[in-house]
Amino acid sequence: MALLPILEFPDPRLRTKAAPVDAEQVTTPQFQQLLDDMLQTMYEAPGIGLAATQVDVHKRFMVIDVSEERNDPQVFINPEITARSGSRVYQEGCLSIPGIFADVSRADTITVRFLDRDGQQRQLDAEGLLATCVQHEIDHLDGKLFIDYLSPLKREMVRKKLAKARKHVA
Repeated sequence: MALLPILEFPDPRLRTKAAPVDAEQVTTPQFQQLLDDMLQTMYEAPGIGLAATQVDVHKRFMVIDVSEERNDPQVFINPEITARSGSRVYQEGCLSIPGIFADVSRADTITVRFLDRDGQQRQLDAEGLLATCVQHEIDHLDGKLFIDYLSPLKREMVRKKLAKARKHVA
């Protein structure tokens, strides 16, 4: 397995809309290795979700593990939300926007249809943190970031804070 570089805001590649994954590609050794590499990258970061777009692969798939023990990896290929209900505010962060957290309102419960790691069609009813994480990662696949839910002023403050942090690192 290999750690993959994670793109960071304001990299324009994060705004790319991902293309669907060809169902025949899912079970290839190369794709399975990419899934393993993404899971390792997510765990090492550490994070609870990682979309392919974040590692500069512009295909519609993502990995998630919201378990406390970090032992319940889930793979969502070509995910599509088919139902949403309720509303909940979570403080979100993002591996592509390090050190920044903000309250974001999203549906509290969702139904998502997707292919699993074996290429099988699945449907999942998710609520709470898992529902939030699925929505957050699907946003990445659509070229959207959680800071897009913030006011323009707050977004600009985030951009400046990240630029200042990068300057200190350099």
